[in-house]
Amino acid sequence: MTRLQGRAALVTGGGRGIGAAAAQALARAGAAVAVVARNEEQVVEVAARLRHAGHEAFAFRCDATNPRDVREVAMAAREAMGRVDILVNNAGTASSNPLKRVRLEEWNHLMAVNATGTFLFTRALLPDMVERGWGRVVNVASLAGLRGAPYMSAYTASKHAVVGFTRAVAAEVLGTGVTVNALCPGYVNTPLTQETVARIVERTGRSYKEALAVLLQQAGQYRLIPPTEVAEAVLQLCWQEAADVNGEAIPMDGGGLEL
Repeated sequence: MTRLQGRAALVTGGGRGIGAAAAQALARAGAAVAVVARNEEQVVEVAARLRHAGHEAFAFRCDATNPRDVREVAMAAREAMGRVDILVNNAGTASSNPLKRVRLEEWNHLMAVNATGTFLFTRALLPDMVERGWGRVVNVASLAGLRGAPYMSAYTASKHAVVGFTRAVAAEVLGTGVTVNALCPGYVNTPLTQETVARIVERTGRSYKEALAVLLQQAGQYRLIPPTEVAEAVLQLCWQEAADVNGEAIPMDGGGLEL
């Protein structure tokens, strides 16, 4: 499958989980891929696996909350691949606390990683897409960007910010050949989710199985979503046939949001 042959993609948070799966899916579809994350060892490993499989891949260390880092990586990716047609804003973090225990530092960190990072990379790469008349921006948000959940005020606010940003920028690029959409998965089987379950176990004394059941029940899910399924959704938004899908915040929870 080479439907993205000649295209170039940049994936943030690409060292593991959804980001690594998205990088692999895009590469298999023919795109050159820049894999970006704070953990240099992880992105180097992901890019090496892609190159070993015969794909064109590059690794860049970057703190998505640092404007200078973002500018430098955006420039380096364009130099390495010639262009960036597809941006997957996947870098993210999470925490949970009752509102009275949420420290300002925790709030600022979640907003910086989840929302500001998305803003910085989009601002850096979107103008070239608009100038060329083709581009895809896929922001990995969360079900928390569409509704609230107890003990998740800071995380929920940051993901609502991603969804609002997606809709506003999509309105700006309407008719240019560029689309901007958000995917809003529930709990995905990633290291970040495993860390969340571990915190519940530590705080409540529940077993791992019981803690996971609580998470899934809150989200209306019957299972953890495999990262590969989110990656496939990313891929579908990048097809030419998705040219009229713009400004959407697409839930991925098995329909639990509406039940």
